[in-house]
Amino acid sequence: MAVRLADLLAGLSRVADLGFGLPSGEAVRSAVLAAVLGRSVGLPEEDVRAGLYTALLLHVGCVGYADETARLYGDELVMSAASARTNPADPRDGLKTFVPMLVRGRSPLDRVRLTFVAITRGKRHGEAYATVACEVGRDVARRLGLDEQVQRSVYHAYEWWNGRGVPDGLAGEEIPVGSRLAVAATVAVTLENVGGVELAAAGLRRQGGTVLDPELAEKFAVSVGGLVATAADGDPHRVLLEVEPRPVVSVLDPELVDVATVFGDLADLKSPYTHGHSRGVASLASSAGWRLGLPAADVHNLELAALLHDVGRVAISSAVWDKPGRLGAHEWEQVRLHAYHSERILAGSPRLAPLARLVGLHHERSDGSGYHRGCGRSDLPMAARVLAVADAFQAMCQRRPHRAALTEDEAEQHLLDDVGCGRLDAEAVNAVLAGAGRATRTERRRPPAGITARELEVLRLVAEGCSNPQIAERLVISRRTAEDHVQNIYQKIGASSRAAAALFAMEHELLAKDP
Repeated sequence: MAVRLADLLAGLSRVADLGFGLPSGEAVRSAVLAAVLGRSVGLPEEDVRAGLYTALLLHVGCVGYADETARLYGDELVMSAASARTNPADPRDGLKTFVPMLVRGRSPLDRVRLTFVAITRGKRHGEAYATVACEVGRDVARRLGLDEQVQRSVYHAYEWWNGRGVPDGLAGEEIPVGSRLAVAATVAVTLENVGGVELAAAGLRRQGGTVLDPELAEKFAVSVGGLVATAADGDPHRVLLEVEPRPVVSVLDPELVDVATVFGDLADLKSPYTHGHSRGVASLASSAGWRLGLPAADVHNLELAALLHDVGRVAISSAVWDKPGRLGAHEWEQVRLHAYHSERILAGSPRLAPLARLVGLHHERSDGSGYHRGCGRSDLPMAARVLAVADAFQAMCQRRPHRAALTEDEAEQHLLDDVGCGRLDAEAVNAVLAGAGRATRTERRRPPAGITARELEVLRLVAEGCSNPQIAERLVISRRTAEDHVQNIYQKIGASSRAAAALFAMEHELLAKDP
């Protein structure tokens, strides 16, 4: 059975919305507007398709710079939401819009610090942020099987009409029309959501000729009211499927695993501590499912759920996930909500909706002590019990900001202790542990892209977030040698950022140490 990719992305694009600090559903509305505007100005259907898919994926790569942004600004979601409402070509709007949103609710000292950071380091940070978003977004489009035109449009979505954008400084009509359509539509939807049609029209005109294509911006501004009404007419999801250019892009049911892996990798990319987590959970869970004799269809769905169980993590700031010390009560409440967010993201796609409740149960425990519902054993089907165990085991075997990685023996003992006190299901634990040895080992194989064994060591440290001096110290080499290794790796894999390198390492399963 085939599933339309746009149907899947209508739900999964909420990962982009929530990871950028925007209301859920903005990417879908932007995609609809891009398609409608493109047709209204007589663009070919292939350009309309590029605009639609670029709008859906515009912010999907922003999780790749979440850790760095949180360390600089304290909360990357607040920063992203502020930037979405700001004209990036106007420094005055930065002081009028960006800074007040950034410092809202902060202490007087933090307000001064954040204002100073925004003024002195904001431009450089913004360029690095956008470059990462472009590289990660392009790789996501490629892995989803979208054509070269869409990949190029996503990659150049942060170029400016005046040539002062990134990653390549393209100007005017050098910028792919899909990029220009998607960005204009996104600006319109974001500003209309904040202040209505008049604010959207004014914002489009202010950015026309600097950030935006002036002709598209003006045509959009003139008709923005009618276009927004079209996007809001009934269910935007339904409208999206109606306006998608034909032939539609479809995915066969067995290929859903590939789509789920992409979004699982994106969720794991948010923090250097979680790279490869979702893949590991999926391997453990599916292995356990077979051992328990679950039907093939149930094992397939369990694998999909395991790959997507943590997509809701993007809705919680990296300042919480990467905090080295004990979490406060408010921070714990945010953490407890990530399972809910995962559930709601999957609920937005008809094919994935049946898995939504299973995903939302992955932190529940048999004795009712889990979250977010506090379910007991009778409320937890075997698939949910397996997913909970696989997630717990994989998480314990990975390092976290507050602790080192546990050995498999230590993790096993924790699981058995939880069985003893009634928190975890004994049958599920036994099945996960039985498959853990095979699930956590990797074959000795030659790395892709001509990466040497030494460069593989460096790549793993880059993915962890290590700087060149830290790499040099860890591997007992000179800083210059470490720099050379990093540049060689970037050249071989076609990347220029830690996030893109980490995504490459996850895609090719290079993070696990050889046995």
